[in-house]
Amino acid sequence: MDKQNTLQPPQPEEIERGKTIEADAYVFDIDGTLLVTRDLVHWNALYKAMLEAYGVDTTIEGIPYHGKTDIGILRAALERCVVTGPRFEEGLPVALAIICREVAAHTSEICAGACTGIPELLSELQQSGKLLAIASGNLESVGWHKVTAANVRQFFSFGSFGDCREARADIFDHAKSEVQRRIGGNARVCFVGDTPEDVRSARKVGSQVIAVATGTFGFQELNELGPDACCQSCAELLGKLR
Repeated sequence: MDKQNTLQPPQPEEIERGKTIEADAYVFDIDGTLLVTRDLVHWNALYKAMLEAYGVDTTIEGIPYHGKTDIGILRAALERCVVTGPRFEEGLPVALAIICREVAAHTSEICAGACTGIPELLSELQQSGKLLAIASGNLESVGWHKVTAANVRQFFSFGSFGDCREARADIFDHAKSEVQRRIGGNARVCFVGDTPEDVRSARKVGSQVIAVATGTFGFQELNELGPDACCQSCAELLGKLR
């Protein structure tokens, strides 16, 4: 039986329950949460990295990359071509440098649009004095290029990225530590993401998390993981974050 046909649509009270969140800092994922890109700049950069650093002519086609870090995506794609262990690790610094080089060379081609409600929500949070940050599996320069292309760079004080952290939970942990370094050890942190891994990673670091279904994962799938709030888009969060 098709699973989708057995799922009941979320009731309004389910969507609303728990949606008023109180935090001192809100930390956002990039792809599928803040913005959606409609170009092949990052994709092509990963291709060039695998070709030049490892001599492997392959792509990330078929890799379930949503929620993965750039290092994790490279590892998964190259494992299919039997590039593992020391060979992978030795080529990694060169591969990451190539990704950054290629994205920087093609920034004018990045077509990034902010997800529904994002500009309004970021403005509202900034005006209320909240610290805003990024936690993304993108490499730092790649992530900032995308955020800039979507015209939301001005809202963020700092970012935690995947340059030297392959596990998403490590990226989240670094972001949380930086928030607490900036505004105090008792600072309350809430992560906002669009994948199951965002929810799991936030829980691993002991933080609140909001799941938003603007990426590839649906409301029901995300809501089943028990985030503090789950919504179809960030427009639903306007006026709900304290």
